[in-house]
Amino acid sequence: MKISLKKFVIIFLVSAFVFQGITNLILMPVNGDWFPGMDSPVAWKRTLANIVYPVKIVLVGPLAPIFNDPDPAPPIRVLVCAAYWTVIALVIYYLIRIIKVRKKT
Repeated sequence: MKISLKKFVIIFLVSAFVFQGITNLILMPVNGDWFPGMDSPVAWKRTLANIVYPVKIVLVGPLAPIFNDPDPAPPIRVLVCAAYWTVIALVIYYLIRIIKVRKKT
């Protein structure tokens, strides 16, 4: 199945924002915790945090300085996340494309 670059990037961005939003809602950050749920007394939240955080580290780890800023302009976080995730999506798209080309030959 072929998918266009534009469609892949849009799906990736929407999925990343939804993933980030749902995990933050479920794990409920308290006092600005960078990784909410890790110190939770609730066992299932700790377990979910341990499963989800490797992905979150890749998605938002390099953006820590922006998220730790106490009062950034509201659209800055969204724009920086979108730009960073677009780069990740482009890399993944081209890696998948290279793998498919090698399989055909």
